[in-house]
Amino acid sequence: MEMKIATEPKEAPLTAEQFAQLGDGLIAYVRPMRSEDVNRLYPHAPQIAPGLTIFALFGADGAPIVLADSEEGCIGNARENHLQMVSLH
Repeated sequence: MEMKIATEPKEAPLTAEQFAQLGDGLIAYVRPMRSEDVNRLYPHAPQIAPGLTIFALFGADGAPIVLADSEEGCIGNARENHLQMVSLH
């Protein structure tokens, strides 16, 4: 007697685009960065003096939302925009 086991169909993995859109408009994170990196990564941002620590608020997809001179400034912006903050490890 042959036994057959029913299995659940596997879900297809997320595409890179689908993964990037998870939490879009809902989730954000703060990351400190050097002012030199801000000027290099975001050429449209105003020039910032070198040697400073700047805090950036990013959306779930990694898009920058706001730059601030303190982590609290970024968190306040996230709250104003009803974004859920997550921690990066």
